[in-house]
Amino acid sequence: MLKHKTALITGGGQGVGQGIALALAKQGVNIVVTGRTLEKCEASAELLRARGVKALALRCDVKSVQDLQNSVDATLAEFGRLDILVNNAQEVARGPLLSISDEAFQGNFDSGPLATFRLMKMAYPHLKETKGHVINLCSSVMKRWDVGTYGVYAAVKAATQQLTRAAANEWGKDGIRVNAIMPHAKSPALAGWIDANPVEAEHFQASIPMGYVGECEDDIGAFVAVMCSDAGRYLSGQTIALDGGQAFIG
Repeated sequence: MLKHKTALITGGGQGVGQGIALALAKQGVNIVVTGRTLEKCEASAELLRARGVKALALRCDVKSVQDLQNSVDATLAEFGRLDILVNNAQEVARGPLLSISDEAFQGNFDSGPLATFRLMKMAYPHLKETKGHVINLCSSVMKRWDVGTYGVYAAVKAATQQLTRAAANEWGKDGIRVNAIMPHAKSPALAGWIDANPVEAEHFQASIPMGYVGECEDDIGAFVAVMCSDAGRYLSGQTIALDGGQAFIG
């Protein structure tokens, strides 16, 4: 049962983060939605309240240590507990390695694995108390044979995957489960990429065995809700592709 539990979701104002929030709300989870654009988070919070749960919208730049701590503090102040942490927010730098600046690489690292590392540590004592769960967002780009132009993104997501595995190993004794997903989802970011790269996008979609890109709530969020429930109680330390069968984990 997930009813009356509390989830903190970064990057929850749209796309996959919003889809996960909506799916968890369907199970009765109260949600804290954070993101750089407060208006988007407030819009998500209204959708969540319409589903009968409590929701709090917060502005948070995950590259800011203070913003991350404020998010955890506000979650505890509002709901008194933290059961589920979803590290979803991530900057994306795409292009050949020679075209990516040090600053862009640093931004990807700071908003991805470093923010995930920091927020997991801040959440740890509260997740230990509730025997909670962490979901980190990775990407099947880590498994692409043609990783060219995705090198920086793949690198930082691979770092997040290793942090997921390490936390699962170290915190399992505390009753905390830590997993990651690699989703294909109809997010605004993917829509923008499809518009900018129509030929590559056509090949991309054709390579998905199930023939379509997943829905943020019904395909990605719904599975995350299962992962966080008692049905997933023995699942930890794993990185799962939610991509219609495209990735070969091997």
